[in-house]
Amino acid sequence: MSAEKIRELNDAFRTFFSGRNAFVTAGVQALGPDAMAQAIAGIREYKDFTIDNDPHGEHDFGSLKIGEHQLFWKIDYYDRSMTYGSDDPADASKTTRVLTIMLAEEY
Repeated sequence: MSAEKIRELNDAFRTFFSGRNAFVTAGVQALGPDAMAQAIAGIREYKDFTIDNDPHGEHDFGSLKIGEHQLFWKIDYYDRSMTYGSDDPADASKTTRVLTIMLAEEY
């Protein structure tokens, strides 16, 4: 598996996702539509990757603040049927990416 290819696919997914395969927790939903829109914009524009939050260089996790709330986002990799984890996240034809947005305390 290529971390560079996974990073490229993850960056494209989070930059251009249309809400499909994206989930928010109840805590994030409770913040309301304006906060959710800010969170999505922040995730699309996120560039604060460090060795601490991205040790494998895949750009699959991040943290941002919306108002006083700390949010985490995470990309997970599933097979095309969404039954099992993907056996090759670097292969877009075998992998369905799923973005989850949560409050830090929900992690």
